[in-house]
Amino acid sequence: MRQLLRGYSWKENMLAYMLLLPSLVFLAAFTIYPIIKVVDWSFYESAMGIKHYVGIKLYERVFHDDVFLKVLRNNLLLAIVTVPISVLLALYMAIWVNNKVRGTSLIRAAFFYPTLIPMIAIANIWLFIYTPDYGLLDKFLQLLGIDGPNWLGDPSWVLISMMGMLIWKEAGYFMIFYLAGLQSLPKEVYEAAEIDGVKPLRKFVSITFPLIMPTTLFVLVIATTNSFKLVDHIYIMTKGGPNNASNLLLFHIYETAFSFWDMGTASVLTVILLAILLVISILYYGILDKRIHY
Repeated sequence: MRQLLRGYSWKENMLAYMLLLPSLVFLAAFTIYPIIKVVDWSFYESAMGIKHYVGIKLYERVFHDDVFLKVLRNNLLLAIVTVPISVLLALYMAIWVNNKVRGTSLIRAAFFYPTLIPMIAIANIWLFIYTPDYGLLDKFLQLLGIDGPNWLGDPSWVLISMMGMLIWKEAGYFMIFYLAGLQSLPKEVYEAAEIDGVKPLRKFVSITFPLIMPTTLFVLVIATTNSFKLVDHIYIMTKGGPNNASNLLLFHIYETAFSFWDMGTASVLTVILLAILLVISILYYGILDKRIHY
């Protein structure tokens, strides 16, 4: 180690450090410091603006809270369902629009368009779609002679309805990453496969999918992170109801912090959220990264 430090020239790398300094300052100010502060607050209970150190008491209270357990279960279920479906749908759409067919540009724009719409606008659009009796979805079902449920008022359907909206919004966004990955693949490999008479399905399984695994890993991390940071559409559409059936972890943190002004519990919930995302990222990179050829 000492030999490495002796051969390291700080003067030669000073320019690189100076260029990185603004980013490091913003990273420390808006990421590292808030994380440290949240962890610190999670050990204090506040009352009338006065903080009292309580140790892990708030953690014990949170893990015995039925509302938190239900919210956590909702969020995990949402991630388990929407992430693989969104990723697979995005890959299918990317392969489709990557082919040279008539109207490809229009199809790409149609797939990507939901990503450009603000989440508040999307929530209002789907609020109209899910309106009982008069909504677009119920009108379509009435043509088939089917009576639709109360999509946002029935605890059995509200989370499923949220999943449908999230998949619709996220798939087009992930498609862009897959499309970029597909267009960067070496054409020589596919030409050799065509000469050997490899069928399309075999070509996808043996060539395309392994080569876009780096993109898949990136998309999985982004998709999982997005599934845990949903607030806007819940605030507009359901407020977490009915009976917390559509409540998710980040919205629960928002309510705890800014509706009940319980900063200690909100900090505990934030630490738990960060821990979940950290564990998921470690699992992704620990398991998938070893099976990826860059």
